[in-house]
Amino acid sequence: MIRKTNNNILVPTDFSDVAENALSHAVTVAKAYGNEITLLYILEEGILGGLFSGSQSDVMRDAIQAKLETKAKDIAAQNNVKVHALIDKGKVYKTIAGIANSGNYDSIIMGSNGASGLDQIVGSNASRTIQYAEVPVVVVKQNSTKDSGYKKIVMPIDLSIESRQKVEWAIHLGKKFNSEVHVVYTKSSDEYLQRKIAANINLVNHQLNDSGLKFEVFAMEDGMLDNFANEILNYSNTVKADLILVMTHTEKGISELIIGTLTQQLVNRSESIPVMCIHPHETGFNYNY
Repeated sequence: MIRKTNNNILVPTDFSDVAENALSHAVTVAKAYGNEITLLYILEEGILGGLFSGSQSDVMRDAIQAKLETKAKDIAAQNNVKVHALIDKGKVYKTIAGIANSGNYDSIIMGSNGASGLDQIVGSNASRTIQYAEVPVVVVKQNSTKDSGYKKIVMPIDLSIESRQKVEWAIHLGKKFNSEVHVVYTKSSDEYLQRKIAANINLVNHQLNDSGLKFEVFAMEDGMLDNFANEILNYSNTVKADLILVMTHTEKGISELIIGTLTQQLVNRSESIPVMCIHPHETGFNYNY
């Protein structure tokens, strides 16, 4: 994983309700890990240029800067967390990912509701941010995070090598929040694939056993694969999960064919459970988050 020198969480905001939910979520995580938070507001040049003249645009930027700095100070004072304020301009999802990738940020926590318009520009960009970000992205919709954090983590496992990186993250989060990890996978009617699945699950079990965390393993039938996202969400709702942990880009099914939409489906369909999306890396891990 890319090494970061700061343990700083990037939280995009447009002052909408969904952005406030993400900020509340970020505060819970920041308190647990001793993180700093950077509140980011992005000025979309196309929108501002079409609605305001140069002087009007400057006035609006100054007003947003003042509002952002006031919000940062209030959050810092209320929660004993260091909070920074940052304004940038550009295409929302590319700017968010670019700042996180090039700066000293180890994660992004952002809201999503599919919103659009000047007052709610963040909510519609979460899915695309995931594609560009090299750091973990936690997507939040409703303000469902408790002060106790992630007590139950659902972790789908497939046959990809990258998928095993989720286990490292589950352990990292689980030890901080004393979590119970729920491993979800699909069986296969193919004998060869089933042996590979069993070997992979045994490895996961071994890692979780060594970690000392509580965990459960749930096997879905082969026929459920076509609705894997829905089944993961149904299971997560049943066990009252606080987080769903997935990898981006390389999620695979039992047939080892890429299901490129699994992460996107979970992000779009999860109504109340935050989804943490991790970009796979070939190197070792350096956790600040």
